Amino acid sequence: MAKKVVATLKKEGGVTYAKVIKAVKSEKTGAYTFREEMVPTTMVQDTLNK
Repeated sequence: MAKKVVATLKKEGGVTYAKVIKAVKSEKTGAYTFREEMVPTTMVQDTLNK
């Protein structure tokens, strides 16, 4: 039986997280790759503006 790791992130009063997926273009090949990050919901706009 699998452990439920996600349940530990949903405690009351804890920090809530959001998954940010950005498309990044490679300078070498011109192909797009996707970069995924888990960031606190308060830092989403800062992460997208980088």
